[in-house]
Amino acid sequence: MDERMSVEIERLMELAASVCDRTLARGVDVAEVRARSGSELSVKVRLGEPELIEEAGHRSIGMRVIKKGRVALTSTSDLTASGLDRFVDDALELVDISQEDPFAGPADPDLIHHGAFPELDLYDPACGEIDAATGLDRAVRGEAAARSADPRITNSDGATFSRTTGCFAMVLSGGFRGGAAGSYSSISVVPVADDEGGKKRRGFYYSAKRHDAELESPEAVGAEAARRTLRKLGARKVSTSEAPVVFDPDAGRSIIGMLAGCIMGSAIWRKSSYLVDREGTRIASDLVEIIDDPLIRRAPGSRPFDGEGLLSRTNRIVDKGTLVQYLCDSYSARKLGRKPTASAARGAGGGVGPSTSNFILKPTATKAADIVKDTKRGLYVTEMMGFGFNPVTGDFSRGASGFWIENGELAYPVNEVTISLNFDELLKTIDAVGDDLDLRSATATPTFRVAKMTIAGSS
Repeated sequence: MDERMSVEIERLMELAASVCDRTLARGVDVAEVRARSGSELSVKVRLGEPELIEEAGHRSIGMRVIKKGRVALTSTSDLTASGLDRFVDDALELVDISQEDPFAGPADPDLIHHGAFPELDLYDPACGEIDAATGLDRAVRGEAAARSADPRITNSDGATFSRTTGCFAMVLSGGFRGGAAGSYSSISVVPVADDEGGKKRRGFYYSAKRHDAELESPEAVGAEAARRTLRKLGARKVSTSEAPVVFDPDAGRSIIGMLAGCIMGSAIWRKSSYLVDREGTRIASDLVEIIDDPLIRRAPGSRPFDGEGLLSRTNRIVDKGTLVQYLCDSYSARKLGRKPTASAARGAGGGVGPSTSNFILKPTATKAADIVKDTKRGLYVTEMMGFGFNPVTGDFSRGASGFWIENGELAYPVNEVTISLNFDELLKTIDAVGDDLDLRSATATPTFRVAKMTIAGSS
């Protein structure tokens, strides 16, 4: 970490500690403060011309206070002396009128970490040095690469470059002090191509990394976006049938993300998940191994400690198809009569709840291309639309597009179909998992195949 960021974290630490001490001195039982600062840049071009330039910096502070089982959350970006006075006064006023909750409280002091933190290399100083002109140049180059790839690409929904850098410090009255810095940059390109009958086909591709040097070049992103757009030309419907469905990493990420919401301790104690009372039972096929791992260097969801001061750890969620555990912060752990899993996330406003970090379906040695080759007839899904999932019952039905598979090859593009199957059955009938894990986002999967789903198309 560079010296400037180290100095900023120390400033935030002093601010958070000062507010924590002031609040405790006024009679609360618990004060937990998170101070943060950072900057963001986002630029967009369309047809070679700038369409959007947004750049902003921020400094703010959030706090959770607990008094006699009552909880209050407050936040402010006014860090002047008078602003901080109002901030503390508001917290004290709110906590006195809050409803008592017997499960409210900080993490167990015996679980709070007081030693060194793992170095995860989440911050790249070069990200913060990227100015608007550089961002625009990258977006222009990415879009130009897509538009020049083929004459059938006649329009564009634009290209966007974004970067963010920042840091935070957290001080808890239970004895924890810690801070961290992070960065992220991304570029996306969205070409539009002409299809038969005057139809337009839109595709996209993006690259995103913690360290800017690892980002794919704008030209590579644009070329891949063009390829993905052009392969959609000639898309058609298919007849309603039952057949295997192969999910590519982008579509698979959405599937596994739905499972993430169902294994949260907050969903379990509220009984808003179909996985209530399912620990230790089979919920997926033997091929399914899912972990939540915040300790992967340079990964988008990594963190050295959680939002309650517990040292980060890797949690095994599904082991050879068996549900091992739920992810819990201290509150949901108390509600469920267990210990937290170091999975708490603390928002800018001071609120705390369970969250995933890097939520991953682990790859196997099977080549992703071989999964398609081994599928005689079925659907290869690259995009899904809509929100057709009921986490209480597991019912799943969503719009999809992709390619029809015939004799192990992608025969033609498909759109306007709906795929459906109860989620419990979906996970249990996964019969192939590939090797192409994609860690561009914090929820990630390789290619995988479900043995049979209902594919609703034309009658």
